[in-house]
Amino acid sequence: MLKLVRLALTAAIMTAIAVRLRRRARLPRNEPAPPAAPGRARRTGMGVIWAGIAAIVALTLALALLPAGGWQARAAYEEALPQDENLATVPEPVAPPVLSSPAPTASETPDQDPGCAPVPRPVTVRPIDPRMKRAVDRQWRRIERWLEANAPRTYRTLRAPGKARTIAVAEAQMGVDFPDDLRASLLRHNGSRGAAAFGLGLGVRSGGGSHLGVRQIRDVWRTLCASEPGSGRWNGRMIPFLSRQGRATEHFTTYAVVDSTDGAVGWEGADGMTSRVPSYYALMRTVADALERGTALKLGDEPEGRHPTVERGVLRWE
Repeated sequence: MLKLVRLALTAAIMTAIAVRLRRRARLPRNEPAPPAAPGRARRTGMGVIWAGIAAIVALTLALALLPAGGWQARAAYEEALPQDENLATVPEPVAPPVLSSPAPTASETPDQDPGCAPVPRPVTVRPIDPRMKRAVDRQWRRIERWLEANAPRTYRTLRAPGKARTIAVAEAQMGVDFPDDLRASLLRHNGSRGAAAFGLGLGVRSGGGSHLGVRQIRDVWRTLCASEPGSGRWNGRMIPFLSRQGRATEHFTTYAVVDSTDGAVGWEGADGMTSRVPSYYALMRTVADALERGTALKLGDEPEGRHPTVERGVLRWE
């Protein structure tokens, strides 16, 4: 039935086209044409009509000869399409986007330290207490004067001042707030460098470790979070600020850290952080006193103190 309806519609359309062609042949033209013989004009009009009828017959026969399966498949396809009278064509269906699985949260990863999975936060440059800034600068001036006069090679390892914006970016990425005394110190010297680097008296007895810059602090924090998940010797709230390479019998690097919750300073070790001094500022003042007075440097629960010595312009603690 559907095939017969389509054939009838096609024949009607072709008949309308033929009638239209016949009417156009009878319309007068804008420009006068040269007179033609009456018989020739009549033959021309009839030729157009017969050409239209022949086209109708040819198209009808072609449609009738098509296999029924093709018409049925086409009808089934069109019936499956959504009907919309306002659209000339129906757009092809678009596959929904493939969504990746969300990253597991700290609660979904039992071995992950929650402190190592900080919640994203905006970068904010926080002001430093002016009194703390002056106090830290005062201790740095004491240390700088002594190093420049007695250990010039170690003095030259001090880096240029850091930037408050860089510190704020590291804080946002790590999800912790650097204590004011540590930030004030980084704004004075953004770490130290080299084998003779200054390290505030912390480290092996033949040296003092190496102060980390802001970016190094962030990178070491990420490394420790990735390599020590759930080990008990590391916590994401800690801020590493100084590295110490082990002796010849040791094959790892340890770090002095500041606890961002209370500001205490110590070493990260097998049993977590071992507290040495109550704050970063207290560590600076203790080191400055030992340098100026030549007295032993004793930190926290150390059984023996260490005296500052200079060897070829390099500060060492013996």
